[in-house]
Amino acid sequence: METYNAEMETLSIAEKEELQYLRLKETLNRVYSKVSFYKEKFDKQGIDLEEIKSIKDIKKLPFTKKQNLRENYPFGLFAEPMENIVRMHGSSGTSGKPTVVSYTQNDINVWSELIARAIVAAGGSKGDVFHNAYGYGLFTGGLGLHYGAEKLGAAVVPISGGNTERQILAIQDFKPKGLACTPSYALNIAEKMREMGLDSRDNSLRYGIFGAEPWSEEMRGKIEDLLGIKAVDIYGLSEIMGPGVSIECHVAQDGLHIADDHFLVEVIDTETSEPVEDGEDGEFVFTTLTKEAFPVIRYRTGDIGSITRDKCKCGRTTTRMSRVKGRTDDMIIIRGVNVFPSEMERVLLQIEGLAPYYQIRLIKEGPMDCAELHVEITDELFKGINGDLKHEQILILERKIKHEMKSACLVSVKTVIGTPKSIPRSEGKAIRIVDQRKSGPVMLS
Repeated sequence: METYNAEMETLSIAEKEELQYLRLKETLNRVYSKVSFYKEKFDKQGIDLEEIKSIKDIKKLPFTKKQNLRENYPFGLFAEPMENIVRMHGSSGTSGKPTVVSYTQNDINVWSELIARAIVAAGGSKGDVFHNAYGYGLFTGGLGLHYGAEKLGAAVVPISGGNTERQILAIQDFKPKGLACTPSYALNIAEKMREMGLDSRDNSLRYGIFGAEPWSEEMRGKIEDLLGIKAVDIYGLSEIMGPGVSIECHVAQDGLHIADDHFLVEVIDTETSEPVEDGEDGEFVFTTLTKEAFPVIRYRTGDIGSITRDKCKCGRTTTRMSRVKGRTDDMIIIRGVNVFPSEMERVLLQIEGLAPYYQIRLIKEGPMDCAELHVEITDELFKGINGDLKHEQILILERKIKHEMKSACLVSVKTVIGTPKSIPRSEGKAIRIVDQRKSGPVMLS
């Protein structure tokens, strides 16, 4: 097994829990003494930090929510004065004030090591050329992967997102082994290669690190087939650190390894807020254990999935989280049925003749909320029917889509089948949901 930090990635359960508890106590003392939000909250609820005797006692502590970050905008949750802050990131989300997070130099150093661990887990190594197509700027993806790859000893191509033909030229000329971007943009790169008359599998790439949006096993299969690589999922959010909170290993591709020495994870029932058993789906809740500038306690991520503590066949003993199955705020209700876009994606990508692009448009039909599922056919099918979207094959395909959606997701949707490239392409996070129930379209990633 190749690891970047074998000691921390192979801790026994007892060693891990002891380390987490010691770091949790340090973090609680930090936030109580340095962040008025937490001091006031703990005092109001009568919380005595001396009663936190183990990591299991974390459930006695209150949750932190995104709204708390917005209410304390911009610097109200910082635990260090500005002279100790070396970087800030932020995200606007879909509404309300942006969230702002900060880092000390030590925070940056820790983050860089965790990304180095992640790249090794993905199959990377020192000396690789690493093509980083995540966006730079306030978004944590670009700079997060950049500094971690440099920490590992890789040569970073800081190309950011967009200008796909330039991306392809850089891949051809610089011969990178690693690719980092959103999964939807990886599809875009592969598609553009084929449009340019290139074999999308004939490249130097060996592994891809994809995240920042939910994606299915079926999407993984498409990307791996199109680019001829191993595709792994990376997870993170700016409120906790950024990318690198967890990542899949290329050996098993079976759950994302959490950096247990820096983050404590819980999974809770979204309605009762009580813990669920390992293996059961719920909302991921994270507590930072080493963050100096922006420590957070029991942060409700809104991301849905499960965890396992079994040793992975790669040899790591870290807690593993499932890939994110959806978000509490992107779950849509179609005629009374709850469904995540990623569930619909899983079904669509198994249907022959469909390209791996889709969009869900929420509309009103009288008093009812309904959904239109917009998909597109492949170039091969389009040529086979001579561009006739009223062809019998299209009618059969439409019936199949409706049947599979009803069987797998229990929803009935209107289906709009379009020509190749009728769905907008992404150079960052894909726009999966367009809410047309209001005065104008609202794009939801």
